[in-house]
Formats: sequence, structure tokens, C-alpha cells
Amino acid sequence: MTKVRAALPRRHQLANGVTLLCDPAPGFETLALSVVAGRGARWEDEARSGWSHLLEHMVFKGAGSRSAREIVEAIEADGGQLNAATGHERTSFQVRALAGGLPLAMEIVSDLVQRPTLDEGDLAREKYVVGQEIAEAADAPDDQVFELAQAAAFGGQSLGRPILGSVASLAPADPAAMEAWRAALYAPDRLVVSVAGAVDEEAFLRLAETAFGGAPAADRLAPEPAQFTGGHAMERRRLEQAHLVILLPAVGVSDPDYWPLRVFAEALGGGMSSRLFQEARERLGLAYAIDAYGEAYADAGVLGVYAGCAAADAGQLAEVAAREIRGLLGHIGDAELRRAKAQLKASLFMARESLLARSEQAAAQTLAFGRQIPPADMAAAIDEVTAEAVAALDTTLRGSRRATVAVLGPRAATDAARRFEAGLFD
Repeated sequence: MTKVRAALPRRHQLANGVTLLCDPAPGFETLALSVVAGRGARWEDEARSGWSHLLEHMVFKGAGSRSAREIVEAIEADGGQLNAATGHERTSFQVRALAGGLPLAMEIVSDLVQRPTLDEGDLAREKYVVGQEIAEAADAPDDQVFELAQAAAFGGQSLGRPILGSVASLAPADPAAMEAWRAALYAPDRLVVSVAGAVDEEAFLRLAETAFGGAPAADRLAPEPAQFTGGHAMERRRLEQAHLVILLPAVGVSDPDYWPLRVFAEALGGGMSSRLFQEARERLGLAYAIDAYGEAYADAGVLGVYAGCAAADAGQLAEVAAREIRGLLGHIGDAELRRAKAQLKASLFMARESLLARSEQAAAQTLAFGRQIPPADMAAAIDEVTAEAVAALDTTLRGSRRATVAVLGPRAATDAARRFEAGLFD
């Protein structure tokens, strides 16, 4: 049987540098439009921490000729859904729409990205709203512990600061400063317009040229290099549970060890058959929730473990995590290697059944690599991961003897960091 390779989205580029990706999907009655800027919170200095996320909020307060209410009413009256997200390395504006909804979606998103109103009164109110969002995140232990870990792992760097910023860092932002930040953050040289689903390519190209062809060039920005510093963070609270996040230095998205890291994370704590789930939850009953993951940025990455447990069990749970990491680096069995690969490939192909995931993935790959990677090539790269490649991660994960352990919860969980490091490095 001949295996047919899925066609990649077709790529075009406007004269000002905006990249266009078109992924027609026959049989669908909807489409997904993603307008993705390849810049985010990593491009902020400390004084502007949180400005990218604040800007994402502000563009929805009014853009082009529409008010905030008119923006959402226009999209929803056409059967669409509008959303946005700010990350450390990307900012994305997304529309899901019925077939035929691309002209309106393109018009509205181009207004959001290029012609926001940025009213002073709206800005004052939105700072207050984001302040409540910051407070809400701080009140959620399973959110706050990740912020503590990130800050400790990348101390003093933009990658270690919260995407939401702080009330103090948002205070100086005024409409003129926001407009200058918008022009830099959403500059055409790092802008990708990606569509998947029920779309005609020629119509898409005409709409994109009209919507984004006039975007002016802006100063090129570069984020500071990332360096995993390691360090511990403890926030004591009177809670029923302790929340732990453990981070180890890993590799960036372009590193040859990226797929071995993903396979390792999957085998360690990616599913119910993983080592951490079977040992910490099923055999020892130390945690109801425990998982592992690999997070890769352009030039750095982390292996992460999250767990929620009784405070009195936090130290033992940290020891179990250290033991399982060491054990998996020492030897990954043939069966668990096959399971981890199968789970990774399944998640890859299942995601492609979502039009929004397809449009977002195409944009993300273009920004990260300057090209798109066929799903079959990613599956092949996963299949090529060997037990030896997994074992070779030992130098990356343990060689620096640096780790981050963040603990949020009662005093009884305090010794988790010490016991993890003793178990991993001694």
C-alpha cells in the first residue's frame, strides 16, 4: 500500500514580509484563521513586563471603525468565534468561522492587529481588569506554583517574568507607548497569516494583500538569550494540599535532542502507564495528580513535573520523582519506549483533526524554523528515537546539577526541594 503524504499549507509572502499560509481542507464547512506574531513576553524588558498581554486585551476594546461590542457582535452574527492568546514567544489572534466567513474574519483581525483604538479611558479600565486577572492567578495554587517555578528557573530574565506582568509594571503604559509597542510587536517581518479549512486560496490571497499588505516595517527586536539558572521557591499557605513543580534544564525546539526529550517526558509522566503515574499514584498513593512534560523555547527548554499531594507526602513524592528520572535515564524498556512514541504520534495526528490546531501549528513552525514540517516527518523523527538517545539526555538534565523546585502549600512540604536534589544528584 502506498502511503499518501498530507499536503502542506501553501506558502506565500507579501512585499512587506508578512507570510501567508493556506491549507484548504475539502469536506469541511468551517475555517480557522490564525494571525500570529512571532513575538511575545520574551521581548519585554522589566519595565514593560506584561505589556504584550495588556495590548492583546486593549485591541479588543475597539479597532478600525468598530467598538468593542461591535467587534464581537459582528463575528458572532456571522457564526464565528474570536479569541487571542499571548505567550512568551508568540501572540495569536484566532477566528473560527463558517465557510464564507473569511472576509469578515480577515477584516476584523487586521483591524485588531493594525488599527486598535487604544483609548485612554479603556486603558485605565483594562489595567484594573488585568490587575484582577493577576490576583486571580495568584489565588489559584495550581497556577501560582508554575509562576514561582518559572521565575526561579530563569531568574532575572524575561522568560522568568509572568506573562501577565504586575500592577506596577503596567501602570506607566499610556496610549502612545502602547501604540509604539504594538508596531514593534506585530511588525510584518514576524507576522504569519494562516488559514485552514473551507477556504479558496485565490480569495484568501486577495483578502490578505488588502488587509496586511500595507503594514509598515518596524525596528527589528531580539529577545535576550535564555539561561536556566535553577533555584528553589517556597510559598507557604494554609491549604489542604501542597503543589509542586520541578524543572530541569532541557533543550530548545530546534535541538536534535528535542524528540528524545519529548519521548522521555511521555514515558516519565505523560499518561496512566507512565512511571510517575504508576509509582507515585497507583503503587504508593502519594498524589492524585502527577504528570511530566517537555517545554521548548527557541533557545532553551525545561523538563517539568507537576504534582499535587498532601503536604506531609511532598518530600517522599520529590524523592520518587528524582528516583524515576534517574531510573528512566539509566534504562528505558523497549515496551515503554514504544508506548511513549505511540502516544506522541497519536497526539500529533489527533491535533491535526482540529482546523485551529492546524492553522496554529503551521504558523508556529514557520516562525520557529522558517518552514513547515510534514506530519509524516515528525512521526519518523519520533520513531527514530532510541534508548541510547534517551539515556544521552542525562548530561542535559543532570550535568549542570541545577534544578528548580517550587512548592506552594503548608510548612510540612518545605523539605521537598532538598530531598529532590539529594535524590537526583547525590
